[in-house]
Amino acid sequence: MPFSNVHHHLSPPYAMVGMLYKGKVKEVWSTDDPDIIEFRYTDQISVFDQIIPSLVPRKGESLNRTSCHWFKLVEEAGICDTHIIEMNAPDRVLARRFEVIREPGAIPSDMENVFVPLEVICRHYLAGGGWRRYDRGDVGPEEFGFEPGTVLHEGVKLPSPYLEVSTKFEKFDRLLDRKEALEISNLTDEEFDTILDIVVKIDEIIHSEASKRGLIHVDGKKEFALGPGRKVVLVDTFGTLDEDRWWDAEAYERGEIVQLSKEFVRGHYLETGHHSELYAAREAGTEEPPIPALPQNIIDQTSMLYADMYERLTGHSF
Repeated sequence: MPFSNVHHHLSPPYAMVGMLYKGKVKEVWSTDDPDIIEFRYTDQISVFDQIIPSLVPRKGESLNRTSCHWFKLVEEAGICDTHIIEMNAPDRVLARRFEVIREPGAIPSDMENVFVPLEVICRHYLAGGGWRRYDRGDVGPEEFGFEPGTVLHEGVKLPSPYLEVSTKFEKFDRLLDRKEALEISNLTDEEFDTILDIVVKIDEIIHSEASKRGLIHVDGKKEFALGPGRKVVLVDTFGTLDEDRWWDAEAYERGEIVQLSKEFVRGHYLETGHHSELYAAREAGTEEPPIPALPQNIIDQTSMLYADMYERLTGHSF
């Protein structure tokens, strides 16, 4: 069903019943329809699974409007169903509700209307966690599709899309091999492969749109549910500054990486040494150091980045 025509009988507005879940950057609320939930995007920002004690003005609105833009394009292209019903405020969206089962392997293999407890990451360039794994020597160049012995540099374009799957309900995201991903989710091989194919198709749309406006889509993550008949449904949020990494195409042509994503905020904490302290504490199992607030100049830059990027990603004015 086309995005624009979906459920326009939804007025008067649903009464919000209560908060079901408070995530790092968004809240999920129930409505008086048990099959419909409302996502509310906050102005909070998180990195390394820690919520920064600073708010970024209009960030929630930018994320919601950007994500709704991509959902609409996915529906129009007929790639897969999505959970979107309608954007009911600049920082809110009504969506289909799916059952969430957190226990690994506990989802019955014939269950419908259930959330898939995996995150799918698709990389097109060697950056972020992919680069860090290579740089540490955890994986070789052949992992990313290059000839053995090739010396890679940060930011190199990968020969083809590189897919990773990670956990959703563990304290920290953990990469999974295919066997464990299937055990945790109880997906069939065919369902799992359908999801991976959909991710690549969605990224083709994102690449085609972003490249028109001087952007490189570096990588991003997506989440799914299974609807009636266990048909794959795209859920949550994607194609935004929080879910994805973006570079400036013109700068890249000159051999320079200009980050246009949350990596910019991550970079601040890498420079201050917080990242090293945090991961040393996690490694040792000691108490994590609290993440310091962002300086005002970084908050202002980040707010401007979210507004500008909405315009560059969608072609619409913020």
